[in-house]
Amino acid sequence: MPADPSPDAGGDSTLATRLHRRLREDILAGHLPPGLKLKLRDLAARYGAGASPLREALSQLAAEGWAERLEHRGFRVAGAPAGELAGLIRSRILAEGAALQESIRRGGAAWEEGILLAEHRLARLDRSLDPQRFLANPAWEACHRAFHRALLAACEAPALLAFCDRLREEAGRYRALANLRAYPGRHVAAEHAAIAQAALRRDAGAACALLAEHYERTGQLLGARISLEPGSG
Repeated sequence: MPADPSPDAGGDSTLATRLHRRLREDILAGHLPPGLKLKLRDLAARYGAGASPLREALSQLAAEGWAERLEHRGFRVAGAPAGELAGLIRSRILAEGAALQESIRRGGAAWEEGILLAEHRLARLDRSLDPQRFLANPAWEACHRAFHRALLAACEAPALLAFCDRLREEAGRYRALANLRAYPGRHVAAEHAAIAQAALRRDAGAACALLAEHYERTGQLLGARISLEPGSG
């Protein structure tokens, strides 16, 4: 196991910050699946770090809800139960639907151009690096985030956009699991194109409905039950 860096070399806190970011990214991408025991020996070999900064990074992940602390037994990746996904998707539909409606109402030429460019860039990339099995393409993932942000960019509500970003991150783990089941059968590019076209023709009802269907498909693939009826979810 590599030795912990000395304080003179920059300190554990700086390394722990980098480890936190890398661990968080791997959890969100599904590389560290829900429920996985996070053993220090394995993590040290994977990330080239010592026990002290790893524990600090894991403690921060646990405080944020991405990991769970096991009493006297270390940490594991937080679970991703289908029941929680249903509520998460419902929240995304409500929050992003409101932001999308406002963007359609307020957006000008720059907003329209942003959607066109983001959708074009996304459509040109392969979702998976391996045509035979799903292997996430980081470039596609980055353009995917940019596309969904472009749809909402003109709503002029920073706090709402920040909330949408947080929900998108939480949903990322579930989407990674759904991709393993759906690839290559799901035509995600067609779904994105339809949402973009509805937004650009200023049809808020159709755009929000298509966005909702886009998110609900993930729940259907993982067996989550989603409803927008009052008191449900």
